[in-house]
Amino acid sequence: MMLQTKGLTVRYRGAPAPAVYQVDVSLAAGSLHAILGPNGSGKSTLMRASAGVLPALEGSVTIGGRPLAEWPRKELARTLAAVTQAETIPFPLTARELVSMGRYPHLGSLAAQREADHTIVMDALARCDVKHLADRMVQTLSGGELQRVRFARALAQQPRILLLDEPTAALDIGHEMAILELLRGAADSGLAVLWVTHHLEVAGRFADTMTLMSCGRVVASGTPNQVLTAETLEQVYQWPVRVEPGAEGGAPRITPLRR
Repeated sequence: MMLQTKGLTVRYRGAPAPAVYQVDVSLAAGSLHAILGPNGSGKSTLMRASAGVLPALEGSVTIGGRPLAEWPRKELARTLAAVTQAETIPFPLTARELVSMGRYPHLGSLAAQREADHTIVMDALARCDVKHLADRMVQTLSGGELQRVRFARALAQQPRILLLDEPTAALDIGHEMAILELLRGAADSGLAVLWVTHHLEVAGRFADTMTLMSCGRVVASGTPNQVLTAETLEQVYQWPVRVEPGAEGGAPRITPLRR
């Protein structure tokens, strides 16, 4: 497994209960794993703890069988890239400059970027359909444009593990599907991809495996057809749904019902 959490528990200071409690997740190379659940279920906390941004109260996070705490910061940055829901960019940067930051872990101290690095940056911009925005200041971009630039930065980092928290939340349907196709392609090419999302049916179409969370705990884990059942979804979301099997064993179709 590229990334594993075992008994992971995270509690925020002053909180009466853990945000994540005893969570086990396994992320293999060449797979796309979706983390699902209602608002406040611990999805983002799990991702941030898996990236080493939040400390674990109990349990462990390992990458390639090696505890996360033992990874030197630069080596970890060459191995794992994360795209969070939002970030503050306080300095004036162009889209090209922001994406170029993904190359820093591969450079020596104070070393200038090589021609190969520039090629990787421009390729990442093109793959995310923002090459035409390369010289625009990021502060002038729309929310969706900025999200695609941030995703391009993660691709330019060339990691082995990719963690994403609602990466398509601000995107129109065309760019949403393009990013999801990129994620699927990244997994098919050997990356280990962890994807936090609210979109149950879309997750079922793209993910190999998934974990469904509620109140910081794992409710179900497995393939989309194992996890996305009417009984489980109604229990977690407290809303009636109809789940129909997908054609030829494909992802199930989920329809919320009126009460």
